[in-house]
Amino acid sequence: MSKTVIIIGSSRKNGNTTRIVSEIANQYNLDSINLSDYNFSYYDYESKNRDDDFFELIKGILENYDTLIFATPVYWYSMSGIMKVFFDRFSDLLRIEKETGRKLRGKNMAVISNSHDSEIDYDFYIPFKKSADYLGMNYLGQTHFNADKPEEIKNLELAFI
Repeated sequence: MSKTVIIIGSSRKNGNTTRIVSEIANQYNLDSINLSDYNFSYYDYESKNRDDDFFELIKGILENYDTLIFATPVYWYSMSGIMKVFFDRFSDLLRIEKETGRKLRGKNMAVISNSHDSEIDYDFYIPFKKSADYLGMNYLGQTHFNADKPEEIKNLELAFI
């Protein structure tokens, strides 16, 4: 049995995304990590940010989990800023922490999104799917929640868990 973590990236630590993830994590007995609890900065070609929390965080994730579910609100038709910064830092795993980066291969990725719409265009998920493909990860799929309909998350069945 593989171990799964939901990685929350939102500008509001206790907003809709966290509420949705809490419900899912309780239903499926999953761990969650809120990126807001860590201090890491944007990707830097000069690697001046080596001492922030990113490497410790990603190493812990890769050592302990086989499936990474990324949870983000939809901000301006895209993932949240903190989630984008986290994904951008994967570049460090290709340049300066290659051994760590190789540990992404064979891991599973899925996405949970939410907004005030009942559905969103598939285009939203392309950065996740293409990143998974590039990193050698298995993209398991995605699900979207309307943040105005909390009843949607009660007793749901997620195909990728």
